[in-house]
Amino acid sequence: MPESTVDRSHAASAAEPPLTILYRDASLVVIDKPPRLLVHRSEIDRHETRFAIQILRDQIGQRVWPAHRLDRGTSGTLLFALSPEIARQLGQQFETGSIGKRYLAVVRGHPADSGEIDHPLSRQRDDYEFQGDNTSREAQPALTRYRTLATIELPVAIDRYPSSRYALLELEPVTGRRHQLRRHLKHIAHPIIGDATYGKGRHNRYFSEHLDCGRMLLASTHLAFKHPESGETMEIEAPVSGEFSALLARFGWTTARIGSQ
Repeated sequence: MPESTVDRSHAASAAEPPLTILYRDASLVVIDKPPRLLVHRSEIDRHETRFAIQILRDQIGQRVWPAHRLDRGTSGTLLFALSPEIARQLGQQFETGSIGKRYLAVVRGHPADSGEIDHPLSRQRDDYEFQGDNTSREAQPALTRYRTLATIELPVAIDRYPSSRYALLELEPVTGRRHQLRRHLKHIAHPIIGDATYGKGRHNRYFSEHLDCGRMLLASTHLAFKHPESGETMEIEAPVSGEFSALLARFGWTTARIGSQ
């Protein structure tokens, strides 16, 4: 099986920067999705013209099928199949919860050193579904595990306190509900920085205006799954980069502990 590589050899065009390919073989491809990029066309963001599916298809010269989704603001590991059958097999792994996923997030406040968020979430209509969808909104079980990797307290008054606290968390979604991590972190009063829907506007603005970081600070950094053809366990890593990486350096945080138990 080919070794995991960063393949930048195929560009869709001079105007469209290529996606970073973390792994590719005859059955599947994993990219490092940049923030602010939709996976594919959505009903809500009809004005958008750039989608990961389209860019990757043009970049590698063949059709691709997403095995899962990442929110527009989330960066990191995104898995595509190169045939409908492989997509179906990978989809089954996601449905049964056998896919291993880890994320990094910067949140407001100082959570416990580690813990679990066991909080049912109502089903939300997907951006890709029609407005007339009548699927039940009944709450479904949802579980997220977290670990605090680093904390900081800044001498700035953003809310009602004279200083502001933030933390770097490693997140493991055991279930896969829509916006699960974002909704769970809001539920425990530690919303993700940069999250315009579930976060805190004042803190988001502070990071954007004073810390040069206007993106949502949530990144999928690790994906583990069984290869549909060989049965081999695949583990794909995506390091944070850009604004996220610059912020970690600015806070003096290291990701060296990520993955250690």
